[in-house]
Order: sequence, then C-alpha cells, then structure tokens
Amino acid sequence: MRKLTAAILMSVIALAAMAQNTVITPYSRYGYGILSDNASSMQRSMGGVGYAMNSGRQINVMNPASYAAMDSLTFLFDMGVDVTSLWSKENDKHEQQFGGGLDYITLQVPITKGLGASAGLLPYSSVGYSFGNKIDNGSESRSGDGSLNQLYLGVGGSPFKGFGIGVNVAYLFGSTSNVLYGVTDGGSTTVFQRSMRVRDWRLDIGAQYSFAPSRNDRVTLGLVYSPKKDLHGDVYGVYYDSSVVGAVPDTVNVGDTKMNGRYSTPETWGAGISWSRRTFQVEADFTYQPWSKAKFGKIEHFETTDFADRYRASIGGQWQPDYRGGYFRRISYRMGAYWNRDYLMVMGNNVRDLGFTVGFGLPVPGFKSQLNIGIEYRNRRATPQKLIEENYLNVTIGINFNEMWFRKAKIY
Repeated sequence: MRKLTAAILMSVIALAAMAQNTVITPYSRYGYGILSDNASSMQRSMGGVGYAMNSGRQINVMNPASYAAMDSLTFLFDMGVDVTSLWSKENDKHEQQFGGGLDYITLQVPITKGLGASAGLLPYSSVGYSFGNKIDNGSESRSGDGSLNQLYLGVGGSPFKGFGIGVNVAYLFGSTSNVLYGVTDGGSTTVFQRSMRVRDWRLDIGAQYSFAPSRNDRVTLGLVYSPKKDLHGDVYGVYYDSSVVGAVPDTVNVGDTKMNGRYSTPETWGAGISWSRRTFQVEADFTYQPWSKAKFGKIEHFETTDFADRYRASIGGQWQPDYRGGYFRRISYRMGAYWNRDYLMVMGNNVRDLGFTVGFGLPVPGFKSQLNIGIEYRNRRATPQKLIEENYLNVTIGINFNEMWFRKAKIY
C-alpha cells in the first residue's frame, strides 16, 4: 500500500507542475485577480473556516500553528480539484461558462511529538476571462489569463500544552496578462496589453490556544498575521495602433519595468474561534486586509486601478455521528456560509461575495483517509451599482491521505 500511495503522490506532483488553477469572471481583470484563502476542500465545504482548526487529521494551511496537533506517526497528503459553472447577467444579457482545474496540493509530516512540518503548492490569485461588445464605430474584446501561486514550507510546534505557534514561508511566483483589442469599422486595430510577472516571497505567522471548559467541550482560539510586502518582478504594457502608417508595437514604460516600490500587498489579520463536542464542531472566522493602502502602479494608456479594504466573515460546522461506527455513521456532514467584501473596486463600486456551502467527508474503507466532496453556491456583484451579477455553482473534490508511515516495526 505504501508503494502504491507513493506512486500516486509522484503522479500528482507531476500533474501539479503542469496545471494551474483558473477562474472565469471579468472581475478578475482588475488588480491581481481573484484572491484565494488557502482553504482545503474540507474547509471550503465549511464556508472557508480554518484559523482555529487543528484536528490533526486534515492539513490546515490557513494557520500553520495547527501542524503541532498532528500525530507523531502519521503522514498526511491532500490535493483538491474543482469544477465551476457560472451564470452571469448584465442588463438583459445572460451567459453561462464552465471552468475549473487543480486547486492545491499539500503534504504534512511529523518531526517529533508536538512538532510538524508542511509543504505544498497553493494558488494566491487567478485571472481568467474573455468577453466582447460593440462600441461606437467598431467593437472591442477583452481577455485575460494567468495566476500567482505559492510554493510554501511551514513548521508548527507546541511549546506548552494547549498552545501552538507556527510559520509558513512561501515563494510567490507566476504571471498574468490582460489584453484589449479594439477594431474599427474601417478595419484598423488597436491593442493594449498589460503583463505582470512576480517573483517574491511571503510570510504567514499563526498561533492557536485550546482549552476544555468542561469534560466534553473543547474551545480553540486562532490568530494569523501576514506582514505587508512590496512585490518584486516585472510589469509592462504594450500598445499598438495599426491605423498609423508604419506603426510597430510600442512597449510602454520599457525603461521602468521593475515592480520595486510600485506594487505591494497589504498585511493580513485573521482570527477564529471553534467549539467542538465529540461528534460535531462549529467555527467562525474573520479576515481583514487594508488593501486601500496597497500600491498598484499606473501604466500609460491603461485604466487606473483602485482597491478597497477587504473584510471576510465565515461560519461553518461538521458532524460525524460515530467515528467507530458503521460506514454511514463515519461520514462527516458539513455546511457553512460566508460574506466577503472584496478588495476590488470597479468604476467606483465595491465587489462583494455571498456564499453557502455543503459537503461530505467519505471515509475510504479500511483506512483513515477521506474523500472530501463540497458543493458551493456563490453570488458576486458590484454595489451600489450592480454592473455584472454572477452566480456560481462550484464542486470541489479533495483526496486526503492519512496513513501511519512512521510506526516502528516490531520483531516477534
């Protein structure tokens, strides 16, 4: 079984090197795209909570302090994929699109009792859209693609009973591209393209404290902080107008392509509280990011990008009737909800998301591993002016391997 699992892991890692997570929304053409929150498939089916979660049976990258809770004999591996159906509405125009792909890949191993380490590949943000419309004396079309990803390594330990502290160090890399094509009725073409390539690092620091107010109850408090960061990489724009005789593509700001000092991400504060009692667990989280203080440089010929402070509130729970019972009583039943005021500003309007989730953790017969399935409904719109309204149906599937790799063999 160990050899089979190792072969599966190697195949998945090879797949991860070739794949990238994508989104399908025109809102992703602003800023760095649509942000991710490092939630696993299990956590997504609980509304995206995780700051105060430390079961030891699931990998929780949202708070690296959770790594301290894993069993010293256990090896954990988790990967997730998603499939998305999007219905969008703008005035009387309706459109349906489909997307999805590999979401994340993570693993976790014990170092010693009360000390664990984790590594993996996570999305940070994604860009993906394609649409067009008529304009005066012609038409225009817009498209964008790409993603920013995190290759992380983290460690978490427990210096004393009930308390855990941890840190994730991530290499942030990837590229995005946004292109506008304008075609006049006379046949001339104008092209605007903005390309971004990021090569940097980021840091997440987390802490958790658990205590038992009664014999059957357990409460955990969680806190996560990420410092603000000036980004390193390259950004440039390309402008081309075929109506000008002898015109060639003009690289805008070619002498100043470095991001240094002109692009940044803000600090992140996350806090959560969870309560568990034998067969069920409930958690509530809150995230704050002062994106209004972040920098996003202006490129000639391209629209100015404005950000707003981001707030995200989520709540979720799970119920497992009997961990040692029959198959159906060992299934974990999950549900959750969230509200998110995003960092994006579109023509002076805030963008907000409202979502509801349900899911199941299906035990793999004979093992501690689980197949996590989640279903999410999300509504995204701008406010106060509605602009484009989007309704999503996401299906996420995660495979969580939980095996005893580090048990010492006995000789009889």
